[in-house]
Amino acid sequence: MAESTDTVKPTRRVLIGLLMMVAASLASHFLSQLAVAQALPVRAPERVSEEIFVQIGGIEQWITINGDDRNNPVVLFLHGGPGNVSSPLADAMFAGWGKDFTVVQWDQRGAGRTYSKTGPSIEPTMTMDRMIQDGIEVAEYLRDHLHKKKLVLTGGSWGSVLGVHMVKTRPDLFYAYVGVAQIVSPDDWAAGYGRTLKLARQARDRNAITELEAIGPPPWDHIRKLGTWSRWTRVFESRAAGPAIELKPADEYASEAERRQANEAADFSQVHFFGLDMRGPLATLNLPALGNEFQVPVFILQGEADLKAFPEVTRAYFNRIRAPMKKYYLVRRSGHEPSAAMMQQWLKVLIEQVRPLTRD
Repeated sequence: MAESTDTVKPTRRVLIGLLMMVAASLASHFLSQLAVAQALPVRAPERVSEEIFVQIGGIEQWITINGDDRNNPVVLFLHGGPGNVSSPLADAMFAGWGKDFTVVQWDQRGAGRTYSKTGPSIEPTMTMDRMIQDGIEVAEYLRDHLHKKKLVLTGGSWGSVLGVHMVKTRPDLFYAYVGVAQIVSPDDWAAGYGRTLKLARQARDRNAITELEAIGPPPWDHIRKLGTWSRWTRVFESRAAGPAIELKPADEYASEAERRQANEAADFSQVHFFGLDMRGPLATLNLPALGNEFQVPVFILQGEADLKAFPEVTRAYFNRIRAPMKKYYLVRRSGHEPSAAMMQQWLKVLIEQVRPLTRD
């Protein structure tokens, strides 16, 4: 039997009334919560600034941590050389990075202020395996100390060699790897030598031609030959890309004693890793031998005029690797040493490509 109109109308009025009461209650609750939220004080970002020695690999190693907001992702930077620390130059070199990241500098075993604690006595411990393990211990310390799930790892030149070893050994510690002036193998030096000599001949630079022809192509049998080639790479890179950026060390690192010690450490590390006879630990450098599989995203930035980390060699390596995400950037008017263009592109990649990966 059909329901009468008189029965339907009151029922609808009751339902509408109930819905209006529920809506009014929800609106009242929302407004009260909004008032509470507006009354709460806005929490200012907590800046982090630490300069400390940390027990790493059985010795005290120097670490600096700086950023505008402790909640930002942490970037661990691996300096080049071996032995050329970046901590004295960090304020100038990484100016502006602290807005988006907490940036960590680490003076590696045998370098900078870490060397000042030990002197040359730790040379027998400076194996590739020990350097890789040091880096992993630094990452573990930072993860726990700064209460982070993972870090972003980036490094240049020698630091890029160490970085690849670290992310392949412990990918669970890192959101991504960013290699700058990525060195791959001795193929870099062979290709770079050939290009440097070609540029010398094109420029009809008699001094450069004479010295480069005298040392011949690698492999070399003495570190002085590496030094000769390295000196001419800087000359021809500056002609193609302009001079590297001038960086002034922070005041606390600017004393004559501090600079002398840093230079002594750099010389010590380079002689150790290359070897006077060029048979040191770096003689076995061969990143492709580690395999092509990466478990973290990989980004590589290469200077177009780089003669030490040769772009064609790095690109061929990059093309072979497999990673969850990978991108390659060839930066114009940049050589092996940091340029304004490289620093700008580096930060851009970190902000636009890497930072979103840190949002767990």
